[in-house]
Amino acid sequence: MNIVLLQGSARKKGNTARVLGWVEEELVSLGHNVESVYLADKNLNGCLGCAKCKSCTDSVGCIQKDDVTDILGKMVTAQAVVFASPLYFWGVTAQLKAIIDRTYSLYTQYHQPDHASLVEGQRQALLVTGGGQWDNNAAETFIAFSRLQKPHKSIHVGELFIGGCTTPADMDDSIQSQAKAFAVKVAG
Repeated sequence: MNIVLLQGSARKKGNTARVLGWVEEELVSLGHNVESVYLADKNLNGCLGCAKCKSCTDSVGCIQKDDVTDILGKMVTAQAVVFASPLYFWGVTAQLKAIIDRTYSLYTQYHQPDHASLVEGQRQALLVTGGGQWDNNAAETFIAFSRLQKPHKSIHVGELFIGGCTTPADMDDSIQSQAKAFAVKVAG
């Protein structure tokens, strides 16, 4: 299976990167082809809301010339995508949010009988790390993500929240075990 990991943290060696690294190791050990995309190094523009992408039904039709189009292309050819981010003010980082917003170009005719999606049937999962706990902190991020699968016509296969994070060095074997179990869910 081809799996794309979207790393939305600005820190290459932060908490999110550590947990996502364990996920990647497990997926590779299970025999999957994994590509990790570090978003902070990319040129990512927000969605313009112009809807020009809706006239293109068989490819990523965004008119912007940045790195998002290539990333969306990787998503289209993947059987699974993991969206990963630290928690920033009850949501994902701006880098990951830019990708999520631009997935608007991956589907057409939403709420119509001929609704189509370039990622239909794709397995999608969310991994979030944060300093706080779940309640009144992370839950809303996961609710928003779960709603993404309807326009995508994708399958929500997993979610993992690692709260109480301080530094990657403080992550113990129980967190690594959670990351491995999450990877197994992603792979199905």
